[in-house]
Amino acid sequence: MCPELIDSHSTRRFSYPEKENSSPIAEQIKALYKRVEARDPHQPEFLQAFSEVLHSLAPVFEKHPRYLAVMETIVEPERVIAFRVPWLDDRGVQRVNRGFRIQYSSTLGPYKGGLRFHPTVNLSVLKFLGFEQTFKNSLTGLAMGGAKGGSDFDPKGKSEAEVLRFCQSFMTSLYRHIGAATDVPAGDMNVGGREIGYLFGQYKRLVNHFEGVLTGKNLNWGGSQIRPEATGYGAVYFAEFWAADNGVPLKGARCLVSGSGNVAQYTVEKLIHVGAIPLTMSDTSGYVYEPEGFTQDKLNHMMQVKNVAKGRVSDYCKLSPTAQFFPNKKPWEQKNIQYAFPSACENEIDHTDAASLAANGCRCVVEGANMPSTNQAIEVYKKSKIVLCPGKAANAGGVAVSGLEMAQNSMRTVWTREEVDSKLKAIMKSIYDGCKDAAAKYGHPGDLQMGANIAGFLKVAQSVVDQGCV
Repeated sequence: MCPELIDSHSTRRFSYPEKENSSPIAEQIKALYKRVEARDPHQPEFLQAFSEVLHSLAPVFEKHPRYLAVMETIVEPERVIAFRVPWLDDRGVQRVNRGFRIQYSSTLGPYKGGLRFHPTVNLSVLKFLGFEQTFKNSLTGLAMGGAKGGSDFDPKGKSEAEVLRFCQSFMTSLYRHIGAATDVPAGDMNVGGREIGYLFGQYKRLVNHFEGVLTGKNLNWGGSQIRPEATGYGAVYFAEFWAADNGVPLKGARCLVSGSGNVAQYTVEKLIHVGAIPLTMSDTSGYVYEPEGFTQDKLNHMMQVKNVAKGRVSDYCKLSPTAQFFPNKKPWEQKNIQYAFPSACENEIDHTDAASLAANGCRCVVEGANMPSTNQAIEVYKKSKIVLCPGKAANAGGVAVSGLEMAQNSMRTVWTREEVDSKLKAIMKSIYDGCKDAAAKYGHPGDLQMGANIAGFLKVAQSVVDQGCV
């Protein structure tokens, strides 16, 4: 269940955290935050993401002050595109939604990031996602810049024909801004294989050529093996690497998973593969608890409920006599657990939920969603010695395989499932090692959140300088 995106426990909306001891660099960091906040005071999600990254980069700015000015360049998107999306509903009534594409950074490669169709989509949400995406893509080591886009259109409750007409209208406005060497969108919330197909078909119709302009495509027309599974599988691979380093094995570990969409489903599946015990799945109505954990058969039932019947997690209880449903609650209250995999939406874990995780034995939070922990929750993790595997690192598997799909499209070839899975696992190992090494180098060993921000930022920042600070 996703709470309000604004954290009601903040005295201000994600204002830059005060520091007890001040230094010239600390004052400059604070001043930069205030300048960004003054430009966009009504963008709380974006300011939350910026504050978290900026604060964690303090050791870098102390050692390399010139990068602080580079951050002021990076934080401003290269291009913000907004457009109307008119479409006809099944009654012939004209409707209109807002469409967006935030082309954040092309420093490392073509703009790359998903499209989200959801009523909560606005500039603040998309800027936060695009900002995070820039550093996430940097961590993969692949040639991808950062972007995000979407619309406040809600596909839920719409007919197949209405979704088709909307997607065609959306692409008719977007197509002139994207291309295989310019900007390669993908799916995100409520943009799955069906929507990618409609968008790709309209793009091809408008430009009159076939190119890898979208990822998440069907295998029959340019898609990649493992793409649907990639984010969830990648998060578990990242957790495995941390577990091996820290003696908290995933095999036999009791794990809480939130969400019941693509990321959550394949997180649960991979946890089953490695011998862990995934106990929960959720949606906005509440969560389901399996006392002995989900099995592959039980997960298949949940997939049937969510992917085919388009039902709620409570409907799963009709198919499993052991399942317990907790309406209007989040799974973080369950006791005797070792891992949490928040895989639903931003800010789903607040400081109260984090305190519950700490009290219930959680050792590691692995973020499958983008920014699912509030800044206050992260403070609780630190005080409770819960390790955070941040989303920009742990959930990078999805965009990593999107990058592999782009590579296959460019070479006009198709890799096997085993080849893609092996490359995904190698990329996640590289990301984990990069985060761990950066944290140690800058004096915070074991802090993967700081390490992810530092490793992702340094590659982008130095590249901006190399290219003339553009």
